[in-house]
Amino acid sequence: MLTLYHQPFSPNSRRVWITLLEKGLEFELVEIKIDGEQFKPEFLAINPFHHIPVLVDDGLNVVESLAILDYLEAKYSTPVMLPKDAKDLAIARMVQLVTVNELLPPTTTFLPQILGLPEAAPEKIEQAKQKISTVLKFFESLLDDRPYFVSHNLTLAEVVAGTVVIWLPRIGISLSDYPKLSTWCDRLVARPSWQATESTPEAMEEFKSIVVARMAQ
Repeated sequence: MLTLYHQPFSPNSRRVWITLLEKGLEFELVEIKIDGEQFKPEFLAINPFHHIPVLVDDGLNVVESLAILDYLEAKYSTPVMLPKDAKDLAIARMVQLVTVNELLPPTTTFLPQILGLPEAAPEKIEQAKQKISTVLKFFESLLDDRPYFVSHNLTLAEVVAGTVVIWLPRIGISLSDYPKLSTWCDRLVARPSWQATESTPEAMEEFKSIVVARMAQ
């Protein structure tokens, strides 16, 4: 059976979790608490880089979430979650990589706000908002009359971007200027896989306490 080592609050973990659910696969979830559990020898034996997620399948340990998604798509191809058309595939890949490299990093500026700690300096917040705005405009331009990026069905572009974009209103980033993206986001949060993987208040509080404790060290 597939085993996913994960952390519920992590968008990197969640994108794999959602993909497993969308593909209807049987799997076991193993939560790794980031209070030091990721450095224990038994986990380092699975991933020497001590990051989550890790997918274990038939003796193979797959690390890095995008590599895990590619693995799942190649081995468990039903339903298909990447387009075959060259242009559509390029757009799907761009959405994935822009999310990871351009959208996710500036959102960390708002982490103190989420944790109830003093906010970052105003200039840093403004810089982060500008970077996020650039990505959102780009995503808005890529959506067409199909309900998802490049497809009438959910793709891995949604799995990656959707686990980050849905958090933006919670940190004060409105989607009102991006009507297509806002409607797209509504479609995602209505899906059972998104609802099943939503962080519980308990998980949120546990994550907060761990991060605050680490920052105090």
